[in-house]
Amino acid sequence: MKILLFGRNGQVGWELQRSLAPLGEIVALDRDDASPLSGRLQDPVELARTVRRVRPDVIVNAAAHTAVDAAESEPELARAINATAPGVLAHEAAASGAWLVHYSTDYVFNGAGTTPWTEDDAADPLNVYGQTKLEGEQLIRASGCLHLILRTSWVYASRGHNFARTMLRLATERDKLSVIDDQHGAPTGAELLADVTAHALRGACCQPQATGTYHVAAAGETTWYGYATHVIDFARAAGQPIRVSRDEIRPVPSSAFPTPARRPTNSRLATDKFQRAFGLALPDWRLGLDRMLSEVLGH
Repeated sequence: MKILLFGRNGQVGWELQRSLAPLGEIVALDRDDASPLSGRLQDPVELARTVRRVRPDVIVNAAAHTAVDAAESEPELARAINATAPGVLAHEAAASGAWLVHYSTDYVFNGAGTTPWTEDDAADPLNVYGQTKLEGEQLIRASGCLHLILRTSWVYASRGHNFARTMLRLATERDKLSVIDDQHGAPTGAELLADVTAHALRGACCQPQATGTYHVAAAGETTWYGYATHVIDFARAAGQPIRVSRDEIRPVPSSAFPTPARRPTNSRLATDKFQRAFGLALPDWRLGLDRMLSEVLGH
């Protein structure tokens, strides 16, 4: 099996290079890669040419425009990367019979209510990022290619910029922290996403009927405040020089931090369909997070 991976240096892309390696040869690209193979998703002509040159059995797109607030002021760039590019990859996959694995987001939903979103719920994004990710999904489905669209949420990793690492830094610098407590979801590790992707892909290649959209996130739920306190409590117990006291980590509503892009308050994802289809179990969010924190903190 030959796998063409886009976004190799991102949080999920980095882990995919490890998890997909047992499945076959990997050609991993990033946005800085140039001719003869291009990883620039905003260049549809070169993107299509790259797929034709590699002739992969599987295309995995782990690249995206993920700067949610910046997308509000640069919608054309967000659309080129999050919608047009996946459409090009899907077209090429359909033409060659390759599978396409693509990552999407809870932000395709409007965040209403408290019930976990299922794959059949109507999408209604609140911001440009969510809208362009939804458009990418729609182009993939319309292409008729064999695909796994994996929607996830609140991704973190031991490398790169993410909420957990930011909280670790701020907790050593500040006496007080205010953290949003009215947005609900499940922190999901890039390592977990990469591992279940490899398992699902191995199964899907033997059963074309598995093509479709799935929700993939760690089990359980929390808020950004609950997430932050867990990270800081873990670091404190590990002997890190935490400056902020537990009592000075304060829960606040989303309105306390106005942003250009609206965020959904309900990012809960129902993952039953994915677990049944591929015979996999998704562990509690704390398990992967604690492992990542141990790695980052050197324990």
